[in-house]
Amino acid sequence: MNSIEAVSEFLLGKALSLTEEWYNSIDKNQTAGVYANNNQDVIQKLKQQNYEFHLHFCQAFLLENNTAFHQFKEWVLMVATDEYHQKTPIHIVLKEFFRVQEQYLDYIREFVESTSDIYDEEIINGWNRKIINIFGEVMSWFVEESHKYSQQRLQSQQELINELGSPVILINNNMGLLPIVGTIDTHRAKHLLENTLKQCSKKGIQHLFIDLSGVFIIDTLVAQKIFQLIESLRLIGIKTTLSGIRPEIAATAVQLGISFKNISITPTLSKAMRSFTIN
Repeated sequence: MNSIEAVSEFLLGKALSLTEEWYNSIDKNQTAGVYANNNQDVIQKLKQQNYEFHLHFCQAFLLENNTAFHQFKEWVLMVATDEYHQKTPIHIVLKEFFRVQEQYLDYIREFVESTSDIYDEEIINGWNRKIINIFGEVMSWFVEESHKYSQQRLQSQQELINELGSPVILINNNMGLLPIVGTIDTHRAKHLLENTLKQCSKKGIQHLFIDLSGVFIIDTLVAQKIFQLIESLRLIGIKTTLSGIRPEIAATAVQLGISFKNISITPTLSKAMRSFTIN
């Protein structure tokens, strides 16, 4: 058995001890997130994740090939997307990575002291550098995957908010209402156009009432998107009626040179509704 195999076997034999020592050393009052959780199921899962880390680490330390690192990256992806790690501030997670790294450096010293073999300083420094390099790679992966996953979640949540913020409400078999509320930016305007067309088509709407009473600011972009929406609906055979244009919005529209010519408009939604027979 060569030296790298000997030290890898030594570290692997310490895997359970590493996990228990690490978890017991966490100051639960000075940390947050997954490390401060008192739920026994969460604690056991955390310990299992830590133990599996050691198994992957020892393999990467010994083999240092693509297969070993690929399996390690799968572990990183699993932990980075874990619900409780996602709720833990990233700096706290990295702090724990560094604490585990210190464990390994301490165990390298223990290995050197426990063996009768004489290892020169260059070999020992090489092991320490290898530990630090592996941890650096793993932490970079973790930050990247955690950020990527959190961005995906934010995007999904934003899409849901946009969808809930622009619902097409079915009034009867062929009439619908789209109440627009709040500020409309470029992203929301694009989503509003796409989502409204899909919902109207899906619900079989033939006439859509678009109420703007909840919109406090209008600019050229917003007006253009509303026109695009109305024109797109017209092309698929859906009539539209605008209501609730506030006086300040009307004044702004005139100043911007925005024309609502050839668009069916009523002062209020209630008046628009009374203009049609609702079955």
